[in-house]
Amino acid sequence: MIKRLLRFIGPGFITGASDDDPSGIATYSQTGAQFGYGQLWTALFSFPLMVAVQEMSGRIGLITGKGLAGVIKEHYSKKILYPAVLLLFVANTINIGADLGAMAAVAQLVFGLPFIVWLIGMVITTLVLEIFVSYKLYAKYLKYLTFSLFSYVITAFIVKINWQEVLTASIIPSFSFHKEYLFNIVAIFGTTISPYLFFWQASEEVEEEVAHHRIRRMGAGQPKVTPKDISRLNIDTIVGMFFSNLVMWFIVVTTGATLFTHGIRDIKTAQDAALALRPLAGDFAFGLFALGIIGTGFLAVPVLAGSASYAISESFGWKAGLYQKLKSAHGFYGAITIATLIGILINFIGIDPMSALYYTAVINGFIAPPLLIIILLIANNKAILKDQVNGKLLNILGIATVVIMIIAAVLLAASLWKN
Repeated sequence: MIKRLLRFIGPGFITGASDDDPSGIATYSQTGAQFGYGQLWTALFSFPLMVAVQEMSGRIGLITGKGLAGVIKEHYSKKILYPAVLLLFVANTINIGADLGAMAAVAQLVFGLPFIVWLIGMVITTLVLEIFVSYKLYAKYLKYLTFSLFSYVITAFIVKINWQEVLTASIIPSFSFHKEYLFNIVAIFGTTISPYLFFWQASEEVEEEVAHHRIRRMGAGQPKVTPKDISRLNIDTIVGMFFSNLVMWFIVVTTGATLFTHGIRDIKTAQDAALALRPLAGDFAFGLFALGIIGTGFLAVPVLAGSASYAISESFGWKAGLYQKLKSAHGFYGAITIATLIGILINFIGIDPMSALYYTAVINGFIAPPLLIIILLIANNKAILKDQVNGKLLNILGIATVVIMIIAAVLLAASLWKN
């Protein structure tokens, strides 16, 4: 049964699961702690938008045989590409540092041993797997890690919850123009509809093509794509984004029912959320929540480092791909290593990694719309995607995503200006 499920899981599901990384968990925990169920509607609301964006990104990689950066470089101005890649690298590096710090802190809480021991051990493990393990085996490892997210589903059924109130808040939106409310909305969008996911899924679709011998390497020509391939991409992406938003929903529900209800409003880290749950929901809920942070971190850190490296490598014409050997792709694996090692420093230079991460999510909320416009242009360009361009529904959802994220960013900017 598990083997059949793993065969079904593809890049879309891994992308969706990696979206619920320790930093995302912290953002969603803060949402529940600060607003209770007040922003629970964002999980349902953002689902179709995420599906549309990730389906377009995946289809670009599937049809062209190139990652997103490679397609932008070939068909659009480098003045657009290079700033986007630079911002992606900076945001991902901060994200990596915060995720590694959260994983090490939680491991210290649960298992003992000093923080630095766990941090170094996790970095070495992640880099060794990414650099020296073949893509086929590595993808299987990532698929297994997606199951760690079920810990948040289980946790929600351990605590006491008013499900009628939860369902009402999920369906009927509530809104406020207060700065804190808008700030968190932009952070949620920046965390769920994040640029690194666009680059990652496009590149992973190409990795799959190479693994199935449809093309020799990334950028080596357009693979022959069948209707079955498009159908597989659509289903995989829908299921992956549904799972991602379902986990987000359960995290907000759990923290809203416990932390918010008991007056705990300020959650700075994912481990803070786990610790705060312990006296309210018991050791078992604490353990599940904490172990989920470690598991999702091991899933997300390689995705963050890999997506930045794909973008940098394609921008500069380096060989790229997890299927490549280290000796053949020094630049690609070098970028992965540098992003990960710089990320470690976030934990030692006096910067609060979760505060930096929260602001990074907001920054992602500002930089995602221009990238989404480019993705929409590519997805409607017959010279690039031939007969696999967007349909009407995808264009409506894609444009709606851009407009909504711009409106949220403008409202936030206006509220900050007033203050």
